[in-house]
Amino acid sequence: MTLEEYQKEAQKTALYPEAYRLVYPALGLAGEAGELANKVKKVLRDHGGRLSEEAREAILAELGDVLWYVAQVATDLGVSLERVAQQNLAKLRSRQERGQLGGSGDNR
Repeated sequence: MTLEEYQKEAQKTALYPEAYRLVYPALGLAGEAGELANKVKKVLRDHGGRLSEEAREAILAELGDVLWYVAQVATDLGVSLERVAQQNLAKLRSRQERGQLGGSGDNR
C-alpha cells in the first residue's frame, strides 16, 4: 500500500464535523501520540524495558492511530502524505549535510 492509498482509505473513515477540520485531527494526534508514549513508558516501568509481543502489538496499534490522525491533518491541509514525507526527508538530508541533525530548533 502506498501513502496515497492509505490516505484515501483513511479519509473514508474520517467522521468529524467540517467546522472542526484540522483542529479535531490535530488534537487527536496529540492524544494518540500520548497513548503511544504511555505504552512505551509502561514497558520501562513494568517490564524493565523488555518488549513483549503483547506490548509490541499494543504499541503498533497506537502507531496506527497516530498515522490515521497524521493522514487526516494532511488531508485537511490539502496535501498528500507523500508530500509530507518528501519534505521531511529533504529537511533531514539538508540538516545531515550541514551537520545539524542533533541539537534543537526548527530552523537548524
